[in-house]
Amino acid sequence: MTHFEKIDDQLADLLRGAVDVISEEELRKRLRKSADAGKPLRVKLGIDPSSPDIHLGHTVVLRKLRAFQDHGHQAVLIIGDYTAMVGDPSGKNKTRPQLSIEQVERNALTYIAQAAKVLDMDKTEVVRNGEWFHKMEFLDVLKLSARTTVSQMLERDDFTRRYNAEQPISLHEFLYPLMQGWDSVMVKADVELGGTDQLFNLLMGRRLQEQEGMQPQVCLTTPIIPGLDGEQKMSKSLGNAIGVNDEPGDMFGKVMSIPDKLMRDWYMLLTREPVSHIEKLLDPDQSHPRDAKLALAHIIVQEMHNSEAATAAQQGFLAVFSKGALPEDMPVAEVALDGRVIPAFALIKEAHKVSGGDARRLLKQGGVKLIQPETQDEFSVDDEKAEFTAEDLEGRILKIGKRHFYRLKLK
Repeated sequence: MTHFEKIDDQLADLLRGAVDVISEEELRKRLRKSADAGKPLRVKLGIDPSSPDIHLGHTVVLRKLRAFQDHGHQAVLIIGDYTAMVGDPSGKNKTRPQLSIEQVERNALTYIAQAAKVLDMDKTEVVRNGEWFHKMEFLDVLKLSARTTVSQMLERDDFTRRYNAEQPISLHEFLYPLMQGWDSVMVKADVELGGTDQLFNLLMGRRLQEQEGMQPQVCLTTPIIPGLDGEQKMSKSLGNAIGVNDEPGDMFGKVMSIPDKLMRDWYMLLTREPVSHIEKLLDPDQSHPRDAKLALAHIIVQEMHNSEAATAAQQGFLAVFSKGALPEDMPVAEVALDGRVIPAFALIKEAHKVSGGDARRLLKQGGVKLIQPETQDEFSVDDEKAEFTAEDLEGRILKIGKRHFYRLKLK
């Protein structure tokens, strides 16, 4: 029989960092009933493999699912192979492009591998919602569509904004919340997790379960965390994300680059550190912000990789940024001269693998330098019209920002 902790102890951990809980009293009753019966709750999280990679922002809700696992409950991870082909309209101001089955399946395999960095996959029930949607006939789809109304769909904020702005809403987008809700019916979810942008979809699951005569699931949402800039939500397309598969040194350096104001939220949502320890680390009378950030970076790299990688990454970071040393394992960037010279923006574009516009932006920001490795003398590069010869570049190191170093090699 599964052993469950005291209800108050479970709730304190499970509600850590949560935003919406519908409702806490229902969750308490479910936990009590679960403990009395010795039967774990079925806790559902659906993820759509719409891209091949996940970032730390995605792990916030995965960590919440892991917390339920650690308290003895059954994690049910739904791979939305069919919902991914519809495309979740949550928070979007336009219709998302539809993916093929082949694209979704390729992405699904990488998602599961990356989710394993957070979840105990030996204790995770993994299902694809294509298992039931693939079997549906058109009449079944019509019956599912009849379970809600257009006016109810337009209660959803993003649909309302798009409708009022006369932006197109494709009919298939209305199906998405119904599909996600039907997943809850099929797996008999007691609890469903999601980001705050998923609340409408989670509530749809409650509605459909009630229509099926089931006890409606508890809905629990987690925040959408800001990215490295501290302002916009973490997103790979915005360039402010940390991928769970990023190299340890790069991951460590990115965490060290976040604004201090993010540390409390990141500690609460991206670690399982006790709250008392977090308060001590963030108390300026007891700890320096830099030490708190070093500890945060070490924890995150250790969880995404291992303790040895985290220690090596920290040592490498301190050697470069505290002692002024150059990293030992910097990549080699091959660049080609156009005739006898290469413009500064083209050098950045080739070495750093960015667009010409991004290269010019980096130059204007003043964070680009050429380094003579023997003397470690630095020469700032801030004029996009500057041109370099082979003699200027041969054997030099290109530094972009605080974290990126490239040993230049001429083709």
